[in-house]
Amino acid sequence: MGTGQKRNKLLVPEANQAMYQFKYDLAREIGIENQIQGGYWGHISSRDCGAVGGNMVRRMIQQYEQSLAGQTPQTPQTQTPQVR
Repeated sequence: MGTGQKRNKLLVPEANQAMYQFKYDLAREIGIENQIQGGYWGHISSRDCGAVGGNMVRRMIQQYEQSLAGQTPQTPQTQTPQVR
């Protein structure tokens, strides 16, 4: 899909740069950042792109739940597994 065909719009346009950086930070964590050349994701597999998007959603939900609970969001390096 070309750049001119993008239909997803941010609800808060001012967050554009932060979301862009967030996406690339998660791609780095997953280990696919070196495959992305010049912002082009066309040759990245659907599975890898889905992993980035899924982790973005998971992280945003976690941060929102923590804000509801009155906790400070934790970074992935300091998280401890929860035992249930």
